[in-house]
Amino acid sequence: DRLADLAKIPDNALLSKPTVNLWYTDEALSDYLGSVALDFSEEKDVRVIPKLVSGLEYLETINQDSLQTNSYPDLYIISNDCLEKAYLAGLASPVKDEAGLVSEENFSRPALEAVTYKDRLVGYPFYYETSALIYNKTYMEALAAASLEAEADAAEGEAAMEALNENGEPLDAGSTEGAAEGGPDAEGEGEAGEPETFVPEEAQLEERINAMIPSTIDDILSFADSYDAPEQVEAVFKWDVDDIFYNYFFVGNYIDVGGSCGDDTESIDIYNLDAIRCLMAYQDLNQFFSIDPDEVDYDSVIQEFIDGKLVFTVATTDIVGRIEEAKKNGEFPYEYGVTNIPNIDEELKTRSLSVTNAVVVNGYSQKKDIANEFAAYLTGERAQNLYERTGRMPARKGVSFENPQAEAFGREYALSVPIPKMMATSNYWVQMEIAFTRVWSGESATDTLKALSEKIMTQVTGQPFEEEYIEEPVEETEGYIGEEE
Repeated sequence: DRLADLAKIPDNALLSKPTVNLWYTDEALSDYLGSVALDFSEEKDVRVIPKLVSGLEYLETINQDSLQTNSYPDLYIISNDCLEKAYLAGLASPVKDEAGLVSEENFSRPALEAVTYKDRLVGYPFYYETSALIYNKTYMEALAAASLEAEADAAEGEAAMEALNENGEPLDAGSTEGAAEGGPDAEGEGEAGEPETFVPEEAQLEERINAMIPSTIDDILSFADSYDAPEQVEAVFKWDVDDIFYNYFFVGNYIDVGGSCGDDTESIDIYNLDAIRCLMAYQDLNQFFSIDPDEVDYDSVIQEFIDGKLVFTVATTDIVGRIEEAKKNGEFPYEYGVTNIPNIDEELKTRSLSVTNAVVVNGYSQKKDIANEFAAYLTGERAQNLYERTGRMPARKGVSFENPQAEAFGREYALSVPIPKMMATSNYWVQMEIAFTRVWSGESATDTLKALSEKIMTQVTGQPFEEEYIEEPVEETEGYIGEEE
């Protein structure tokens, strides 16, 4: 325990070093931060003290202690949606990134946008959360093998017919020497007289599986319509329709709340034709999959996937650790895969929501230089083993993982839309979640989205706001999703 090692250092040795305080709220980080802090203290003439604090009134506590006491944090870890509030309160200072760590070379676009406020970098991207499509690879492999076998049988039949056309009727099988000897040529049997088992080449099988992984929701619907599911499979596709984090990808590419960095009140576009079409597509899925929001939650869906009852689901990064634990316990006798969230169709694209946790230097700190240095050390040099030690996905690019499925989430993160940081729209997520619930239950997509936009715009502008009505594109979406029924 590195925190215990830190406690064993003689008091006089600690007092001879300047102290930098780091606050955080995620208990899973405790051992890791203690280890990194001790290593940094051994390399530098400074003492770093991580402190786990309550997430309730987190920024308020930091602000109060910074103004009234000497026990405030010099730096702290916080999600990017709180950065505007932190910056305006003087609790987030622009980063002093002398080594140029926080750049496109080391971080993806969403990571950089997440820690940018009014064109200033105000935090170091540390770790992220986003959602991706999870699939049961064992089921897909069986389907791919069956498909390849059917093609091989068809090809063999065609070859036999060609031979028949060229050579005429074959002799009676019983009169052939090979058949009389019971040789391998007798009716396609092997040495033991049993039909040969078709075994596809591994590369061929992997290529077919990759081709079968859905790139659109339409692909999933087509899959569900034709899939001869094993007995234990209860649903082809199921996800938590009651949580905005697992739904937002439907509209993420067409709704703008705050511009690319989520900090611009002049850049808000919630009510538009493409967003309406996406919500209508979402509504159609209820007719196809019939998921009851009152009877489903994230944990129950993940358990169903682990139990082999689902082929596809939408999950966050924790799914990797949960499945690996289930494998160790003998509760998941399957292989699985992680891939990008599918688009709705060839025209309507999707984008997942992402939250980036950042290391922020307190504007009230008297030790900003060393605080910046430690923040860069933590999020840069020491990012390599963050996932293995904590289960949290590092925002830094180029980190290697023992489990390739963990790495797949990074590809989705690089395409994601960061959660906005504007205080004026802080209730947007609750309102959007309500809107999704209403649309799922059958209410008009355009009426629901119009009401949401007017409410948010009224908050932002401070005066009543009314959108021009957009008709639902009935003709454009007829037969668009759910046609497989």
